[in-house]
Formats: sequence, structure tokens, C-alpha cells
Amino acid sequence: MAERLQKVMAQAGVASRRASEKLITDGQVTVNGKLVTELGTKVEPSDHIEVNGTPIDSKEKLVYFLLDKPRGVVTTNSDDKGRQTVMDIIDEPERVYPVGRLDYDTTGALLLTNDGELANKLMHPKYRIDKVYVAKVKGTPTNEQLEQLRHGVTVKTVQNGRHHVFKAAPARADILSTDKKKHTSIVRLTIHEGRYHQVKEMMRTIGHEVIKLTRERYGMLDLDGLTPGEYRPLTHEEVQLLQSGRQFRKSAGRW
Repeated sequence: MAERLQKVMAQAGVASRRASEKLITDGQVTVNGKLVTELGTKVEPSDHIEVNGTPIDSKEKLVYFLLDKPRGVVTTNSDDKGRQTVMDIIDEPERVYPVGRLDYDTTGALLLTNDGELANKLMHPKYRIDKVYVAKVKGTPTNEQLEQLRHGVTVKTVQNGRHHVFKAAPARADILSTDKKKHTSIVRLTIHEGRYHQVKEMMRTIGHEVIKLTRERYGMLDLDGLTPGEYRPLTHEEVQLLQSGRQFRKSAGRW
């Protein structure tokens, strides 16, 4: 049965479907020896597909790992600045890639897989999978400031010299502890979006700079049993739960 080329590439673990589309439009993919740059091109199971001259294996074993990402590691397959990447940590025969991103200085739960279909589903905006962060921030947010987060705060940022404004979806927000001597507090924030620097920008908007940030849970996946730099395979039950969509919430509104 014919399938879209980018879907086949994602299923083979080449990259997510979106990243596979970019490989196609960038002229890095051939089918039966012919360059293909048009999205939507369909291929048969018997077709020979190569990415940058390397054949893909559409029957590659699907694997799933949860990593406790350490500070100072980038969430990419490679880095032009020579920094350590999450791929330097994962020592497995299968080629995997991260689902979403964590900042260079952010630690915590990161899912990696070669299941392009699941990765695409997890990252799609219409699905609302909980991401639980614990942030050490300057000062102590007031209840009024926490209410801004709970109702959805409007964030204004500057990226690459361009101004951006977005309304963050309502979040769960609670203070876990405070340190009056150091004038800091620990805040737990649960969101389901994944915008660039989102938690840091949300906290900055209400007047509290993030000093340290950890993602302690992704959906039902937590860091129990892991230390920074360690990873584990997901259980069969965890994979089934992610694939079933029971981790997703499609209803809008405040928590």
C-alpha cells in the first residue's frame, strides 16, 4: 500500500514527520535513485529510499527511552558549537531523536524515540499532554500573580530581533516552598504547550526570574529511579498508554 514519503521516513526513524518534510524539500531524499523534493509524494513498500545517500530501513525496531537530561546538554542530534547533545548520551543501536526540546540549562524528563508517528502526535498542537516543571525563582509570587498563570498570561518576547506576543494557555501553578533568607521560592507549573522558553517567559512576565528549571514529568512519565544523564526504556504499558491517546486532553479551558 502506497504511503506518503515523509510518513514512511518518520516510521523508519529518520526524523519526525515535520523534519522529514524539510529533508525532502531540501533535496536530501531520493526514491529509486531519483531526487524527490515534492511533499506528498507516495511510495510503495518495494521502493528504495535514501537520505543523503544512506538507505532507510522501514522495518527498523521501534524503541522508546526516557532520559533525565542534565544541565549543559543541548536537545538536538548535533551541535555546530561542539556542545554535548542528548544523542551523545543515548548509547543504543537504533537511531532515535528527541520529542520536543528542553533548554540548554533546563534538566529533566525528555522522551526520545524513532517512532515518528507517535512523536508527531505528541508534538501536535491540538493534543494537550501535561508537562510538569519545578522552577526555582527569584522572590515569591503572590496569589494574584499565580492567578495570572492560572487564567493564562500574555507573554511578550523578542526572538532574533523580532517581537512576539502570545497568550499562554491556563496553567496549574503552586508554590512548593520559600527561602526568605535567599529571597527565592520553588514553584511547580503544569502546562501543555511547548513554546520557546515558555516557562521562563511566563515567570518573567509575572515578575519572577527563573534561576533553575527542571521538567519532572512528561505525561505519566516521571524521573523515578533516574539521575541526571541516565535513561531507561519505556515499558510496554507506558508505550501503549502514550499511543492510545489517554494522556491527551482536547478540551479547552481553565484547570
